[in-house]
Amino acid sequence: MSDEKTVLTAEEAAALLRVSSKTVLSLARSGALPGEKVGRAWRFLRKDVLAYVGGTLERGVRR
Repeated sequence: MSDEKTVLTAEEAAALLRVSSKTVLSLARSGALPGEKVGRAWRFLRKDVLAYVGGTLERGVRR
């Protein structure tokens, strides 16, 4: 699967960002990191996490 469509859990996104999963969830709730809630769990596109790391992510985008 390409990076464009790869879906990460909060834990996987946290490992990529080198922060705690609690921080990832906080970023998602505030809209700083785009993600989507699936049931009780958050999911993140790998491309969005990498864009956040690179500082190229448009802020305030929440799905």
